[in-house]
Amino acid sequence: MPEYKELPDSSKWSSFLPAEQLTCGIQFLTDFWKEKYLLEYIRNGGSKIKFVTGRTGSGKTHFLRLMTFVAREENYRTVWFSAKDVWMHDFKEIYVEIFNQCDIMQCLKAVSLHLIQEMGYDYRDIPEGMKFIDYLSQNGEGDAVTKREIRSQLRHIFLENPMMDNNFALACSMLTGSILGYPILEEQNQELLLAWLTGDRTVKLSQLRALDFYPSRITKYNARHMLRSLAEVVRMGGFSGLFIAVDNMEILVSRSSLELVHYTKMKREDTYESIRQLIDDIDSMKNIMFVYAFDRELIDNENAGLKSYQALWMRIQNEIVGERFNRFTDMVDLDRLAAQEYSPEVIVAISESIASLQQNHTVLPLTPEMAQDIVSQARTGAVGVPQLIQSAMNGINLNGREESAPFGEPGRQQTENLDGQEVESNV
Repeated sequence: MPEYKELPDSSKWSSFLPAEQLTCGIQFLTDFWKEKYLLEYIRNGGSKIKFVTGRTGSGKTHFLRLMTFVAREENYRTVWFSAKDVWMHDFKEIYVEIFNQCDIMQCLKAVSLHLIQEMGYDYRDIPEGMKFIDYLSQNGEGDAVTKREIRSQLRHIFLENPMMDNNFALACSMLTGSILGYPILEEQNQELLLAWLTGDRTVKLSQLRALDFYPSRITKYNARHMLRSLAEVVRMGGFSGLFIAVDNMEILVSRSSLELVHYTKMKREDTYESIRQLIDDIDSMKNIMFVYAFDRELIDNENAGLKSYQALWMRIQNEIVGERFNRFTDMVDLDRLAAQEYSPEVIVAISESIASLQQNHTVLPLTPEMAQDIVSQARTGAVGVPQLIQSAMNGINLNGREESAPFGEPGRQQTENLDGQEVESNV
């Protein structure tokens, strides 16, 4: 998970401010998600998929960063990645990215401590660096009966768990045994199992059979089952659940030559189908929440966007839209949220929060008149309110004078928006 703690020595200061300290306005939604989903529904075994959209600069990336921080604070294992970096049409690639950010060995270490407690021992009595089996042997208790009990506990925790794929469970059982010191697993075999869990195609299945392990390879067809198993291991590792944020999904319809990733029609439709399958399977998972974020273009593009794949669009569209913003909606429109919540007073408060966080820059907050202008521009412009705030603040110099492209007058300014993209905006 990327950290956003340091302010760079750059004019693009506001894109690198700590998300957790910029909550004004968006708290209307983040507090609701925290209360209803993170503290209740997901923690109690539920699963959910949400979609976040809005115009360029509407604060989608900031929202993901903030929710990821909130989830981490509530003891969730968090995963954050961009669709620009991970191929989305093959769910195996998504699973591998999630797996690599989860630190499964830490989770299995916590499971091993629970197993020790279940056997009637206090793990705090075991000297640091000593394996459980060595501790037992040192105290004359490493007999066959105790070893059989360890195997029995491992089988109950993993292989008899209905939420876990049998092959995934067996691999985790052997890895946990290596932490306990029994059953013995050599280091090279541990690395082999971890490589298989990440879908490494260089792993020869014949090498795994030598461990009495006869798995099939992880592919896009079974990766969702593996993800369900991973979420269960994360829960058993003492976490509240698994929170996954996926940004920049608009790359699916991008035709920019500057992008390193380009989706053909087939790959794009495979991505839509993969999301459709995840939606249909999500109720079979527990303690997991997905949040996908994308620019409005992914909805508005009739030929290549979400609406072009009816099997998916029928599942995610908001059939009924009321006058008030619905915080339960699965398709979150940050522009509608801004229109309802971002009054001139809130916009001034946001600019004051940004200004107060500066360390290497002197930045002045907006005036009420500027805030009112932003509200007016946001009604018809192509840029979201957060980006308009940022652009306006960038246009004020250290003495409080407006620069060559003053706010509220015609001009162009190159800046990096709150969605992490470089755009030209009217200010």
